[in-house]
Amino acid sequence: MIARLRGIVDSIEDGRCVVDVNGVGYLVLCSTRTLGALPQGLATLLVETQVREEAITLYGFATAAEREWFRLLTTVQGVGAKVALGILSGLSPDQLIAAIAAQDKAGLTRAPGVGPKLAVRILTELREKASAMPGGGGAVMPVLLVKGAMAEALSALTNLGYKRAEAEAALARARDEYGAEAALDVLIRAGLKALAK
Repeated sequence: MIARLRGIVDSIEDGRCVVDVNGVGYLVLCSTRTLGALPQGLATLLVETQVREEAITLYGFATAAEREWFRLLTTVQGVGAKVALGILSGLSPDQLIAAIAAQDKAGLTRAPGVGPKLAVRILTELREKASAMPGGGGAVMPVLLVKGAMAEALSALTNLGYKRAEAEAALARARDEYGAEAALDVLIRAGLKALAK
């Protein structure tokens, strides 16, 4: 089973790339987030290998957190590899944790192949497991604890057009850095800085 590939990125197409490892080109299906993170030249991809009767398929990931989320998402009935990659293209691991914590059905339905019923199933089945999953850093605020300056900062960021899940993840990092009693302007600036990355 292939777990990692290190080689030259030969080509990038819609949803996939070819990685040349010592003259052998491996076709790897990836999220748009991973494809966007691939460097010019030598690259390393973490791989999830799926063996089926008709094919051996490689799925590539830029981070271990993304691979772990792919594995967890595909345990949900109705979420195949293609849908899991679609979700991970739209939501980073941090944003996915925030969306599940906030029970943000609308955020999940933006991913291709995720309808309202599947979004509810994902939110329900992964609610308990999400908190133990790796993110990109920063804990997620429980929705009920968003009050005071934190609530105002969240409102400001969502009014600027950021998704609630993204804004919550960014403000969670700001809270961790500056403390729960940080001023509104500090939270907004730190949140915008985190969202710009």
